[in-house]
Parts: sequence; structure tokens; C-alpha cells
Amino acid sequence: MLAEIDVAIIGAGVIGLATAREVAQGEKEVFVFEKNRTFGLETSSRNSEVIHAGIYYPENSLKAKLCIEGKNLLYELCDKYNIAYKKSGKIIVAADENEVSWLEELYKQGLKNGVADLMLLPRTEVKKLEPNVEASAGLLSPSSGIFDSHTLLKFLYNKAREQGAEFVFGTEVIGIEKAGTKYKVQIKDRDGISAFVAQVIVNCAGLNSDKIAQLAGIDIAKAGYKLRYCKGEYFSLDSKYRNLVSRLIYPVPEQAGHGIHFKQGFDGRVLIGPSAHYVEAIDYAVDDTQKQYFYDSAKRYLPFIELEDLAPESAGVRPKLQGPGESFRDFVIAHEEKAGFPGLINLIGIESPGLTASPAIGQYTGRMVDELLD
Repeated sequence: MLAEIDVAIIGAGVIGLATAREVAQGEKEVFVFEKNRTFGLETSSRNSEVIHAGIYYPENSLKAKLCIEGKNLLYELCDKYNIAYKKSGKIIVAADENEVSWLEELYKQGLKNGVADLMLLPRTEVKKLEPNVEASAGLLSPSSGIFDSHTLLKFLYNKAREQGAEFVFGTEVIGIEKAGTKYKVQIKDRDGISAFVAQVIVNCAGLNSDKIAQLAGIDIAKAGYKLRYCKGEYFSLDSKYRNLVSRLIYPVPEQAGHGIHFKQGFDGRVLIGPSAHYVEAIDYAVDDTQKQYFYDSAKRYLPFIELEDLAPESAGVRPKLQGPGESFRDFVIAHEEKAGFPGLINLIGIESPGLTASPAIGQYTGRMVDELLD
């Protein structure tokens, strides 16, 4: 007889942790399975650590709604539990007059989404706020900021455990099949292969979430769940440029990402990035040959920097649902009952603003689980 549990959460990135924290609040038996040795080792800890305002995304999309809701929850969590953050604000800058119309469009989109504190700035105002930045105009987002994502991950992990969630690391899910109204889940760890039965499965597997959906029996091509890997690299500026900017400085968005931006960390160091290019395989090496591209991008706004001021820093990979040149795709957060899989909840394509939205995504998914187990 196989052991039975109420909820199996697959993946212990920030989304799996936030979901576990919510789901474990009742009397449910909750297990989180993670193939890596611990939590948050992939997309959740390889990013800009930016708290996004909710400007970029289409009105009423999950990305827009959960970003704004998550932003407010995240600031509350940071205040309540001493998670380091800085509500520094962000200026999206137009490098030349041709880009000013983009700022106006972003301003309108932000207002539609409910981001009420945005301000369009002429060149002179940008210069007053950020003397080192050259720009034709700017869009100020006062509610954007940065925070310590690693401390958030630890907080969510500890909270979920306190509430009774069990974590099983170094364990890969290799099979999912329907067993009546439940699911038989096959797992592989260093001791071999074993199985258990779960009433509800929540797929929070990030970069592998499409593969998990496929394991469960979803036709991912037909469902539009096939992920594309989009790599982003970061370079740092020489330490002589510490405290160069006071706010996040972003260009107008690119097709695959928000563009190469400047972020000043808590220690005053300035990071630039991420780039955005599609790759076939996941790897976290920084390609030093990208330095010229980063330099050319940065020099549009910081004309005084030199090529030798840049050094490779880190890299991450985004799980994107849209491929090169394809239009906007929203988060997938779906109970798959209509596809014939009651009790299976898929979270796929949780890229930016997933980190900002994570507390709200946890609540959203938690409500779905509660409805299934009531």
C-alpha cells in the first residue's frame, strides 16, 4: 500500500515556497519535492532582486494584477520580518527623442493597471534626480525598489516548515499517473525509485514546469505550455562607481526583457543587466564576449564609463512561454480539470514579475488548493 498525502508541491523556488506557506496553513499534509540539494537555487536566486511596480503588462493580465498585489504584500513582509529592502524608485529613461513616445505609452499602461504614482519627467528633472545619467526624458516609478531575495526565500521556507510542510530535497519527480481521483507520483532520489499517492499536485517546477505537466499527461504543444529558455547575464561596474545612481535606471523595454538596466545594491555596487537571448540549454556561465554589448548599452546613459570598467558578474535563465518575436504571454496558473486532470494545478511561465508577485501567487494558488480539498 502506497503512502498517501494531501498535497504534493513540485519545486522549491520562490513560487513553490510561497505556495507551501499558504497551503500548509490548514490541517493538510503538504510535501514539497525539489530536485536540487536545497531551495531557491535557480531562477529565484539568479535575478535583479527588483520589486516591480506593475507598469509593463496588459491590463487585467495575471502579470499586472499579481505584480501590484505582490508588490504591496512584499513591502509588508519586508517591514514585518526585517527583510532588507530599499524603496529607491525607478526611472525608465529615453536615450533620445525617438524613445520619448515609448515612455508616454508606458505611463498610460501603468495608469490603466492601477499604478497611480507614475510621473513623466523632462530631461532637466531626470538630471536633478540622477546627475550622472544622460537621458532625453524619464518615467519615474516611486514604488519600485530592491530587496534581499535570499532572505525572503529563507523566510518562506521556515514559515512553511513551521506550519507543517515537509521538504524533500535531492528528489526528482519522474512519473505522474492518475490513480482514480488521485495521482500516483514516482520519485527518484539517491536511494532509488519510490512512489506515493497525492490528492492534489501543484506544479511549481519553474524551468522544468512544462516537463512536469507533460509527465502528468498534458499535451504541452497543444496547451501552449512549451517553455523557451531566455538567458540573462549581468556585469558589474568598477568599485570607483559605487553610489553612482540613487534609483534603478531602466531603458525602454526590449522584446525579450525589460532591457539592460542599472541597479545599485545595498553595498553601493552597480550591476548592469540582464541581457536577454534565447538558448537551447540551461547554463549559468557569463559570456565575457558580451562585454562590448553591455558597454554599448550602458554608455548610452553613462557616457563617461570605459570598457575596462565592466567585469562579468552572474547569469540567470527565464522560463518564457513566448519565443523570439512572439507576442505577450501571461502566467499560466491553471487547475487542469477541463483537460481531464482534476486536482492538478500547473504554474508555467512564471518569469518576471514572478519574484515580485510571489506572495500574491502563493495566495492565489492556495485558494485554488483550498477549494479542491474543501
